[in-house]
Order: sequence, then structure tokens, then C-alpha cells
Amino acid sequence: MIFQAPWLLAALAVLPAVWLLLRALPPAPRRQVFPAIMLLRGLHAKATEAATAPPWLLLLRCAALGLMIVGLAGPVVPRQAADDALPGDPLLVVDDGWAAVPGWPRRLAALDAVLDRAARAGRRARLLTTAPGPDGVAPEAGAVMSPGLLRGMVDTMRPMPWGTDRAEAARALRRLAAGGWRGPVVYVTDGLAGPGDAAFAAALAAIGPVRTLRAPEATIAALIPPPQNEASRNDGSQNDGSQNDGLRVALDVLPQPQPRQWTVRAETADGGVLALVPVAVPAGADRAAGRAAIPVELRNRIDRLVLQEMPGPAGVRLLDEGDRRRPVGLIGVAETDTPLVGPLFYLRRALAPTAELREGSVAGLLARPLSVLIAPDGALDSPAARQAVAGWVRRGGMLVRFAGPLLNAVPDGALAGAPDAAPDDADGETAAAPPPRDDLLPVPLMEGERQLGGAMSWGKPEHLAPFPDESPFHGLAIPADVTVSRQVLARPGPELADHSWARLADGTPLVTHAALGAGEIVLFHVTSTADWSDLPLSGLFVGMLRRLTERAAGVETPAGHAMLAPYMTLDDAAVLGPPPPGARALAADAFGRAAASAAHPPGLYGPRAARRALNLGDAAGPLAAQAAIGRTMSLSGAARDIVPGPDLVAAGLLLLVADALLTLLLRAGRLGGKRGRAVLGLAVLLAGGPAASARAAEAVPGAALETRLGYVLTGHADVDNVSREGLQGLSDYANARTSAVLGHPDGVVPGRDDLSYYPMLYWPVTADAKADPARSAALNAYMRHGGILLIDGQGVDPASPEAAHDDFAAPAPGSLAALRRMTEGLDVPPLTRLTDRHVLAHTFYLLHDFPGRYDGLPVWVAREGDSSNDGVSPVIIGASDWAHAWAVDAQGDTPYATMPAGDAQRVTAYRFGVNAVLYALTGNYKADQVHVPALLRRLGE
Repeated sequence: MIFQAPWLLAALAVLPAVWLLLRALPPAPRRQVFPAIMLLRGLHAKATEAATAPPWLLLLRCAALGLMIVGLAGPVVPRQAADDALPGDPLLVVDDGWAAVPGWPRRLAALDAVLDRAARAGRRARLLTTAPGPDGVAPEAGAVMSPGLLRGMVDTMRPMPWGTDRAEAARALRRLAAGGWRGPVVYVTDGLAGPGDAAFAAALAAIGPVRTLRAPEATIAALIPPPQNEASRNDGSQNDGSQNDGLRVALDVLPQPQPRQWTVRAETADGGVLALVPVAVPAGADRAAGRAAIPVELRNRIDRLVLQEMPGPAGVRLLDEGDRRRPVGLIGVAETDTPLVGPLFYLRRALAPTAELREGSVAGLLARPLSVLIAPDGALDSPAARQAVAGWVRRGGMLVRFAGPLLNAVPDGALAGAPDAAPDDADGETAAAPPPRDDLLPVPLMEGERQLGGAMSWGKPEHLAPFPDESPFHGLAIPADVTVSRQVLARPGPELADHSWARLADGTPLVTHAALGAGEIVLFHVTSTADWSDLPLSGLFVGMLRRLTERAAGVETPAGHAMLAPYMTLDDAAVLGPPPPGARALAADAFGRAAASAAHPPGLYGPRAARRALNLGDAAGPLAAQAAIGRTMSLSGAARDIVPGPDLVAAGLLLLVADALLTLLLRAGRLGGKRGRAVLGLAVLLAGGPAASARAAEAVPGAALETRLGYVLTGHADVDNVSREGLQGLSDYANARTSAVLGHPDGVVPGRDDLSYYPMLYWPVTADAKADPARSAALNAYMRHGGILLIDGQGVDPASPEAAHDDFAAPAPGSLAALRRMTEGLDVPPLTRLTDRHVLAHTFYLLHDFPGRYDGLPVWVAREGDSSNDGVSPVIIGASDWAHAWAVDAQGDTPYATMPAGDAQRVTAYRFGVNAVLYALTGNYKADQVHVPALLRRLGE
């Protein structure tokens, strides 16, 4: 222990004198009744001596003075070694980029500890942060100031949502050294290696001895773009697109020697959670990935991915329209699956990474929603198929067709825009009936195709001309090696240029388009294989198809050189807000390659119809630990020193107050004999009174003092937490809208806890649930005395009949067998499906559906007419996952999405919960009202 004012300790030498002075206890006053003045003559004054104070009171006084003297001397209990003293004015260097967000309060506490020691040593200090500021200003050392003033700046610091710039920080350090600054350096690092580390370490060493503080246990990770799916594997094998690839996530992590298990949340714009993706990180790995099965309809509603274990912007990945997987239909034709030459081979490879591919017949594909329908050559030979597709296009669809030999085989009169064929041939005989007219072409076509060595030949394969400004392909780079050797020619006309989105170098159309109703028809004048051109072999083919898919979804694709201004950016807490002052626009073609910085913070850019997301992980490479600089120690070893002085002074003052009170009692004679013992006993009772009252209160269950809902504990922390949050949300909803007053829910274990206090118990089904005779006996007694048991399967077991009819409910494998085990031994009455005629459907709200997180699943109750329990169903069984729909977290948000109807479905779920609560509280009183007209008629008779 050290003292900031050690000279004050000399006052302890006067304690013996204080002991002698305080031994005297002033005598108690004597009461005297005065008669007439004459009687006073007989009175003789007696000399009285001061009584001696008891030893315990003297000790109390000396202890009070001793505590105050020691406290005023400024004692300090160091929490670091003596060699950690600062030999000069320190320079504080702090990494304040995105990697410093985990454990940021601990970093500030370490800086405060350094400043405390500097203040006690009479030093001054200055600060240098390594990340550019919100205005984009490069790192620069601050002015020299006292530790007290600098602490005020440090305590208000926040990390930046971009990385550090140690190269620029090194230049600032060199300027500082050139100015003559020397002294100890305290470097609080984020532990992440970066460019310019070598120069930065040398610049730190040039200032003075370096002490590095780091948090080795901190989690550092960043969500990155997921890897290409199996449709793009190098071995050439293909995913036919018929199966949903699900939601794939990937992250870069700072390697650690132990394996870790993390979770990524898929959230909607309103904060609802659509999926939880587990990610296993092996020991020593710097990259990990995970996948979760989720319908594409739900996947396209995801707005952000959040890594639960990584706070800050690096743990968030914003999604834009480019991350949506639009449903694209591929009409199957003969030889569809032939590798390299099949008409769908290159289409699959180009579209599978960014779209949900569906293959089949026209009727099967149009039975489900589609963004784009792609027809290779020969796919629309049937008039019925063309008629169905034409109707779909008129309602807003986009049809993409490819030319080929079969399209060219149609005579000129049968093509769109061509005149009708003559009824008779040259000899006057009746000609064969022409094939049906093909109206699904954007422009009229000439008969035959143009090819090398053919009738309509050119000398060499043609290259592509630059895309016009109004083309959706504008801005795509055209490879020099892409050529066309054969094509279908469009019939020349004045409007042909307006219908052309891509041309060859000689001006002939390569891609044409035309509107049909609310939709659009697009024709590639080459095949979808490599027979007529090199286009399907190039990356340009991928970009063109992606642009068409985005156009069909209503997304504008800005040109590559177009500048997109920042709309909203992420802060250090990963919350979207206004852009900082230094934020600048970013070129559209830089997204996915540009690194987030002070000039381009992570966030959303561009107008609503062409919005793009910039994420920290887009251009991040593998994460590596920073090399040690100087002497390294953990942040936990830089805790602030203990300063007990104020507490000691306060304790001394309290003892002096106690001394004054005790002295008054002694002078009044209140601390002697039985009265004194009574006073001391009363003090002891008062001291122990609150604890005794608390123990008495704990003996009475809270559910006996207020109405509460209960949930059966399953032993799974995540399931039990959702049950608690769900019943809390339902209780709050019922309190706000009904006369019921419900307290917070309780978790119970049947057979151990008294269930009689709870009108309704929520019991979620878990796959590992087992039969328990003691539990069944307790629940049977609970139901016999009027309690209601709400059993929730929380999803559909694939083995159940409902699994084939529900596309949104989460799979709950094994829940059906678990339900049978759980209810073994329970007195469950005969059940019937809940309808809107049941009392439960109109206990408070009039309901026709009874959804939870999932809709459309059946709910089972006791058959009406059962005389047991006064006609009230003792059980309600379903699988709609009501707890997740009711759940409200600590921030007051509803963290789990309801599917498929969203917030409207959640409201209905709450209303069903209110009906169930009032049904449990009031029984069948609503059913009794049905008989009121008959009772009135009888009374009238």
C-alpha cells in the first residue's frame, strides 16, 4: 500500500493523548427540586468528578479517528507490480477500429488505470488513436494535457466502424519523434494484424519503451460473402436447381487453439428472426461456414445476418437485392442433362449461384410464382404451352428465349410479324397447313440463320459492340474473346433499334426485347449452348442473366461508373443511422471489392430501387494475430488501483456519529442494567429484522400473492428461455387489454413444485422428453382441480400427416414420438379439432384461426359434452409454436418472425393466448350464455 499524503500519518501519534482526553465521561445532570429560597441555605455543593468512559467506547473513538487519519492520507492499493511505474510522461496509443469493439469497456478501464498512475506520479500524457475519425481525418497525436482532462476524453471515446490505419499512425509517430517527444508508450491493441505493422512497431519503439495491452480471449470475426454453392464446383458436376440450397453463411475468424460453436441469426427488417444458423469453428481455423434449410420465400425476406458472438459492424452482414435468390424457371427439353451440349447446362451454371432454379414443364413451372421463365430452343413448340406462357407474361412475367435450329425451322409466315402464308402453291394445289403462329417473339425474324460459310455469311466471327445506355447490360465489361459465328437475324425495320439491347460489331441485333401486357419478352439470337457463340462460356453470360433476373424483380442496375451516395451506415453498435461527415459516394462496380473505410463506411448506398450494401467482410482477407510489440500483458492485469481513502473517511464519520449517540445514552443512563440490555437487544432485532422479513417473504410463493402463468421446465436453456419470454409477452398483452392482472411467469417442475397456484401451464415438446410417472401424477391432479395444460409441439414432425401440407412450419423431428412419451400416464380425454364454434374461440376475441409462429396447423381440445371438469377442456394440444410468437425480449422487441403472415398473424396468436388465459380463469361461462334465451322463455312461462 502507498499513500498520497504520508505526512498525515503522523497524526496517529496523538492517539494515546486522545485516549487520555476521551476517558472522561461528562457526569449526568442531577435533578433538584427547589423549595423556598430559605431552604437553599442548608444545601452544600459537593464536588463531582467526571465518570470514566467504558473501554469499548474509548476504542470506538480511537478507531474513528484512526480511520479518518488513514483515509485522509490517501492510501492506494496497487494492483500491478512495482516495476510498472511510468518513468516519464506516457503516450497512449489505442486501436479504435472495428476489431476493438469486443471488450471496449475493458480497454477504457485499462486506460483509466494508466492515467490514475500518471496523475499520482505528477505526469502529463497525450493520446493517439489509430483509426481515422468520422470526418476522415488521418490519425494524429493529441495535445499534452493533465491525466484528469485526458480521462474525460478517453471515457467518451467510441470505436469506429472501420479498420485502423497503422501506416498513417506510424507517420504521425515519426512526426512526434522528430519533434523531440520521448517517453513510455502504452499501446492498447485490438490484436489483429494489418498492413503497415512493421513500420508502426518501429515508430513506437522510437518513442520509448512499449508496453502492449491486449485481450487474448476477445472474439474477433467478420461475416463474409458465402462461398459459391455446389452448382459452381470445379469438377463440373451440377446442381439441377430443383432443391433449395438453403441459407449459407461464412465468416473469417481469428484462430484460437480451442474449437468454438457460434450462431448466426437471420433477421428481417423489423428485427424478427427467421433462422438460426450454427457455425462450428475448428481449433486453429481462420474460416468457417454454416448452412440452414429455409424456404426461398423466407430467405428473400432476410435483411441482415448477425453473428451473436461478435458485437459491432463486423458481426453484421447487410443484404441487398443482389443477395436475393429469385425463382427462375427452366423449361426442360430433350437432352436437357447432356453435359456440355445440353441446352440447360450453361444456364444452370450461370444462374445457380444467385437464383433458385426450377425445372419442369410449362404447366408445372407456372403453378408456382416465378420471376423469370427461360425457354431454350424448342421448348415452346406446343401452341397450348405458348398460350399459357403468353398469359403469364401479360400478368407481369419475363420470358427469356434462346434461338436455335428449331426456331429457324419455322417458315417465315409463321414467325411473329410475318405475313400469312399463301393458301395455294404455284401449281394451284392446296399447300400444307402452316405451323401455328409464334407470337412470343419480340421482333419479326428472317427465315434461316446467319452463319460462317452460309448464304448470309460474314468473313470472320463477329465481336460484340458496346451496350447502349438504355440497355440493362450497360456497364458490363465485354471480353475481347467473345465472338458469334451463327445467329438468327431480325427483320430490318424502323423500330428495330429501339428493341435491341445488345448488338454485334456490324450492328445486327444479338438480344432483342418487347413488352407484352405488363410483362416482357427477351430473345437471345444465339443458342444457350456454345454451338453458335462463345457467349455461354464467358462471365458476361452470367452478368447478363443476372441483370435480367434483377430487372424482372423491379431492381434497377446502375451503370458501373455510377456513383451511389451513402444512405444509412452502421455505427460501432451495428445500428443503421445517418452517414458520418466524411462519408463519400462509391462507384457501383466497386461493391463487393471495396474495403469499408472512413470514406466508405459499411452500410446501404444508393436510391431505393438500386440500393447496394457495403459490408466489412466484403474485401476482408484471412484474419491473423498481430505480432508482439514491446512487453505484452493482458488487459485484465491493467485494472485500476484500489483507493480506499473515501471509504475509510466515511467509516470514521459513521463511527463518530455512533459515538455521539452512545454518549447521549450513557449520560441519560439508558445503557445500564435491564434497560440497557433491552436497548441493545432491540438494536440486534432491528438489524436482523430485514433478513428475517426477507426469509418470511421467501417462504410464501409469489404465485400465491398474484396470478401467474407457469411453464414446465424441459432442461433445455434455450427452450425454457423462449417459454419464459413467450408467457411474459402474453401476460403483458393480456394486462393491457383485459381486466386480468398477471405477474411474471414461473418455471415449474411437476412433482416438485406446487401447481395449484397456476391457472394454465405451458408445456413445450422436446425430442428427448421421456415418460415420468411422478410428473404424470402431479399433472393429473392439477387437471382434476381445474388447471389447463397447453402442450406445444413447436413445429411439425416430418412423420406426421401435417408435414406434407405445410411449407412454413419448422421441422421438429421426433416430436410426435416425444408427445406420446410425455403424455403417457396422463388422463387425456377424447379430443376433437378446435373450431370457431368452440367456447375457446370466443372467450374474449372472436377467432376463426388459432396460429402461433406457424399458421394452418390443427389444435386439439377435449370433445364437447364431456361432463368431467364442468365441460372445460383440461388440455390444449397443438404444434403452432405459440411461445415464439408471444416472446418479447429484454428490449421489448419480438425477436422471432411469424410465418407466413407476419405481424397480423402475431396479433392473432396473442388473441388466441388471451382467449386461452381467460378460458383457464373463467371456465365455461361463455357457454352458459348460449342458454340465456331458453332460460328467459322458461321464466316467462
